[in-house]
This record gives sequence, C-alpha cells and structure tokens, in this order.
Amino acid sequence: MSEGETLAERESMEFDVVIVGGGPAGLSAAIRIKQQAEEKGEDISVVVLEKGSEIGAHILSGAVIDPIGLDRLLPDWRKDETAPIKTPVTDDHFNLFGPAGSIRLPNFLMPKLMNNHGNYIVSLGNVCRWLAEKAEALGVEIYPGFAAAEVLYDDAGKVIGVATGDMGIARDGTHKDGYMRGMALLGKYTLISEGVRGSLAKTLIDKFDLDRDCDHPKFGIGIKELWEVEPSKHKPGLVQHSMGWPLDDKTQGGSFLYHLEDNQVAVGFVVNLNYQNPYLSPFDEFQRFKTHAGVKEIFEGGKRISYGARAITEGGYQSVPKLSFPGGLIIGCSAGFVNVPRIKGSHNAMLSGILAAEAVVESLGRGEANEELDQFDAAWRKSEIGKDLWKVRNVKPLQTKFGSLLGMVFGGFDMWTNELMGFSLFGTMKHGKTDAASLKPAKDCKKIDYPKPDGKISFDKLSSVFLSNTNHEEDQPIHLKVRDETLQKLSEHDVYDGPSNRYCPAGVYEWVEENGEPPRFQINAQNCVHCKTCDIKDPNGNITWTVPEGTGGPNYPNM
Repeated sequence: MSEGETLAERESMEFDVVIVGGGPAGLSAAIRIKQQAEEKGEDISVVVLEKGSEIGAHILSGAVIDPIGLDRLLPDWRKDETAPIKTPVTDDHFNLFGPAGSIRLPNFLMPKLMNNHGNYIVSLGNVCRWLAEKAEALGVEIYPGFAAAEVLYDDAGKVIGVATGDMGIARDGTHKDGYMRGMALLGKYTLISEGVRGSLAKTLIDKFDLDRDCDHPKFGIGIKELWEVEPSKHKPGLVQHSMGWPLDDKTQGGSFLYHLEDNQVAVGFVVNLNYQNPYLSPFDEFQRFKTHAGVKEIFEGGKRISYGARAITEGGYQSVPKLSFPGGLIIGCSAGFVNVPRIKGSHNAMLSGILAAEAVVESLGRGEANEELDQFDAAWRKSEIGKDLWKVRNVKPLQTKFGSLLGMVFGGFDMWTNELMGFSLFGTMKHGKTDAASLKPAKDCKKIDYPKPDGKISFDKLSSVFLSNTNHEEDQPIHLKVRDETLQKLSEHDVYDGPSNRYCPAGVYEWVEENGEPPRFQINAQNCVHCKTCDIKDPNGNITWTVPEGTGGPNYPNM
C-alpha cells in the first residue's frame, strides 16, 4: 500500500454460522445444521466460504470412501440418481514392490479395517459439488472464489467470524483500479474446515495454544494423476495399494491405483514428509513408480487427464489438537482426522461436520453465541472417528521407528490386537520429531539420480502443473511468505542444498545463480497448487503458506 492510501472500512454480513471451506466437513456441517433447523421449525442462516473458483476446484483425494458419513448425513443417497458415487469396490489388492517384481499379500492377513469391500471409488471433488447442491437446496449460501484470510475477534478475544482477503492489490502493495476491500462474515459460530495445514487453523491453534497437550502434527504429500486407459486394461472397482520400491526402507510411503468408471484410473503416490534425504523428490519418486513392470502396462496406450498434489495429515489420534475455541470449532482435515493406513479421511471429515453441526445447533437453541463448545473434544473421541483413529494410532510411529517393512509387520499386528482385543502392546507411541526437523544436512546424504521423463508414462513438473489448470493473478503479492531471506540462504541452501526445489511438486521454488552473483531464492507463486508442503517441510519453518486472492490455485475438474 503506497503512502496516502488507507484501508477502506469493511462491509459486513451477519449469519448464525460461518463455515470456512467447501470440502466434505464444511458441507456436511452446513447440511446437518439446516436439517436440524428444518426439524425444529427454526431459521438458522449458514454461509460457506470456498477459496477455489468453484466447489470442488481445490479438492484432491484418492479416493475410496467409506460411506459411513454419507449414511449418517443423507441416508437415502443410494436412491439418488444424481449422486456421483457409482463404483463399488469389487477387488482389493495389497502388494509389496521390489525393483524387479512384486508380492501380493493375501487378504486374510490384512486387518479387517483394511478391507475396502462396501466402499466406493469416487472423484471427491464431484462428491463435494453434489453435496453443495444439497446444501443450497436447504438454503445454505455458498460463496466460491472468496478466500478467508483473517480471523475476527471481539473485545473479549472470542472469534466472531472471518474476513475475506482484499482483491486488486498489486505485487508492490499498491491498489489497482479494481481494488476491493475484503468483506467481514460475522457469525455466532465459526467452523474452520480449510483442509490440511489451513492458515486460519494454524492461527487459531497458536493463539489459543490448542496443541499444548498433543503430539507433533505429522504429514505426507500425496501426488495424483487421473488417466484414461485402454478398455481392455480397465477393471471397474479394482483397488490396488502398494509399499516398497522406489522408496527405501527408511522412507515411508506407498501408492494407490483405483479403477473408476468410464475407463478411468486414478493413480497416486504418498511420501511421508519425515523423510531424511534432502535430495529426495516426491514428484520424481512418483514418476519412477509408474515405470515399474507391475503398473506400467496399465498406462501404456493411455492418456493422462489430470494432475494434482496436496499434503495429508498423518499424525492421527495423538496429534489431534484441542478443536474448540471461543466462538467455534476446527473440523475435518484441518483437525487431522485421516486414517493413515486406510488412506481415508473423508468419512471422518463428514462425521466431524455432523458432530459440529449438532453442537452448534444445541448451543444456538440455548440462546448462546460465540461460546466455547468444549464438549466437542470429548464427543469426537467417543464417536466413530475416535474409534477409527484409535485402532491405528501406532502404525506410523512403528514405521518411523523400525522402517517400512518391519514397521508394517508390527503395525499390522498392532491393528489386529486393537481390533480383536481392544488394546495395544505398544500403548500409545509418540511421533518424535517434526517433519521439518527430520531432514538431514546435504553433506550426510547421497544425491539421487532420477531418470528423465519419457513424456508417455513419466512427465516433468511443468507439464503436470499445466494439467492442474492452476492460475493466479500474476500482479498480486506473493502468498508464500519467507520470514528471513538470510536464513533461507545460510540454511536451506548452504546446509540442505535447496530441498524446496525438490519437495515442491509444482516447480514453485528455485535457487537461481546469474552472472556470478550469490544464489537468489526465486518463488514462482503462479505455479502453486496449494499443497502446503513448503509450510511443513522447510527445515527452519521459514516459509508460511497464506491464501492468495480468491479463485487462485488449481481448478481440478474431477479429482
């Protein structure tokens, strides 16, 4: 903002409930609030803010969904011909990959909770678009293209809503001709459902010290492509998961292949972000995975349709912070409700939205507003969410401690004892370091020589980002904030040899050397797919992801 320019007064709108994020959790909360209002003959106003250009634009997930959340929210959904949930799981494989082959583990060895029969293969983005239609039919107001950038508080420190980001600010901070001040959305209660590593959730966790009694949050990065394959290679309902190659035993992660309808196959690769080698590139590990003899033939002769990436919460039960604060709740993946071994979180996200809605409506019914709904923290732990996460709480710590293969054996045993006897011989294990602190200095690690992409099965980052339909207004402030440029050079570059160039799946970060000048940290913010990995993996926590202007980022049509 240049000298003489002042901030215009914000316009405001008032609602009973403000929901940030149009994903499964936020939309489920909105629908359930309106359902209860209808049952009680009351009028409860609800607004959902979505930073993407439309509902579903920023949604990326595998996805095989457990329908428990849908069954609770919309019991008759199977009778709805418009529901984009058409492909039940018919076959379920789990493989261990080596460089030259693979071994399929018999299904009877797998814990029952790992069984995918009864689940559905979907585009979660399309499921969210469908849920948005249900919400709007009930009277929910949905505002896509509006990024919630700031939490608003009253004089007592209670949350009273959020403000959207200003529009029309140039990169140098001046106001362009189309400048518009952000709007204040005020509510009696505010639900934060931004997804993984949301900027407002981070702010609230820090302000109210919500993580004081929980373990470190843990994360992975999931990278996904959608392919149209030859009909002869397509098996609707087939689910395949794998562990092993190309990752070594000290680096945890795995793959998924899901055969949807219409000759489409979703393929994805997850790398846990506690990896140690700064030369590792999750994107290139994914491209290398597709060249394995066990999967390459599926894609030969096919066409890659879409690409995307985003972080995944992996801390589980012991890493969930306190979720209630004065004036609202944190729900869904913002809370960390992903079941890591199942690679599923949408069912728990929906269930958390339902629980949050019921807590809010109960409080509104008592004539309250902006109170702390602390009963929610006990409620989710007693619910199906808590039971789901409790059984798998040691899977990730065991793999971190013992490596992928031995950790898988111990983790499987632990899931069996939790399922059959209700206890664990390991108790509840700790995660140890943060993902950022797990990175080793470059001098202690070997460089990884990744093969060049062939443009048929494996690809480069920039052509991949093109398929994500990512776009940002170029003349706007960079939404990726580097706190200390000097530290970035002395540590991220000099000690770790610039891992940001490799952990980012979109080519956002570069260390540029020109004309003999010292290396310069360049941020290509236009490429950002909003995966948030930089906010998690930078070794000094020196990069903060914030929301760009509304509508910015990827535009996933069917991910």
